[in-house]
Amino acid sequence: MSLVINHNLMAMNAQRNLTDHYDRLGVSTRRLSSGLRVGTAADDAAGLAIRELMRSEISSLHQGVRNASDAISLIQTADGALQVIDEKLIRMKELAMQASTGTYNSDQRLIIDSEYQAMSSEITRIANATDFNGIYLLNGNLGGDPAVDHDGTGLQSEGPLKIHFGTSNDSAEDYYYVGIQGSTSDAFGLGQDAALKTGVTTWEEQNAGKAISTQGLAQSAMDAINNAIISKDKIRANLGSMQNRLENTITNLEIQAENMQSAESRISDVDVAQEMTEFVRNQILTQSAVAMLAQANSLPRMAMQLISG
Repeated sequence: MSLVINHNLMAMNAQRNLTDHYDRLGVSTRRLSSGLRVGTAADDAAGLAIRELMRSEISSLHQGVRNASDAISLIQTADGALQVIDEKLIRMKELAMQASTGTYNSDQRLIIDSEYQAMSSEITRIANATDFNGIYLLNGNLGGDPAVDHDGTGLQSEGPLKIHFGTSNDSAEDYYYVGIQGSTSDAFGLGQDAALKTGVTTWEEQNAGKAISTQGLAQSAMDAINNAIISKDKIRANLGSMQNRLENTITNLEIQAENMQSAESRISDVDVAQEMTEFVRNQILTQSAVAMLAQANSLPRMAMQLISG
């Protein structure tokens, strides 16, 4: 290489190497300080795309866990109210049993019936008042066939509750319905406005369970209350099985989120040991390039010595 003063090629070469090593040192510093191997699209364009999709899936899975947990809280609220209704039905059967014996006169049966009617009214009040986040649970609004009666097109959905926990909108994988039949006295066939019974002919059979003011009504109320208790138990059993299903769903969602988080970490997170090795290497190369650039900048002075010599 000729000794020239217009172009210091060795300095230019040292400067190029310095810029390259310094840029790499900056990348290592950014990765170590952020903990991310893929911080920008330039680091790994394909990896960035995969990571962002995974992050959206992970966030959706975590929200699905919260959705399922909220549904469990709703079910527990409904089951707690049904437990109180259960106590009222048991008391009504006790009163019907009391009024069915012949040792009481008509006035005493009317007194017993007044408490019976109060229990019936309280069951209806509990069913109409029980709500979760403004959603009434036991008044019959959540009953029906999910495939037919659910309608989520309005601001207020109608029919059985749709519990969404998956990351897409596939009915087989991402959601199912919680249906709760009505639990008022009328729904159980014990209220004054209960639906007419089919296949019965006598007045007492038609009004069985609605009152116990006579011995005949009290005796016929026994079967009606038993049927009401069975209906209530079916609702509670359905809620219990749904709660168990939701708890299993939460476990599965948490496992999915954990495994996906692990996969996302392998793509996105920096290997600190490897990156620290690269950082030290680039740091040494940068320091070496700085030293060589200083030496290269001093080489043209040799030409001055020849000129002045």
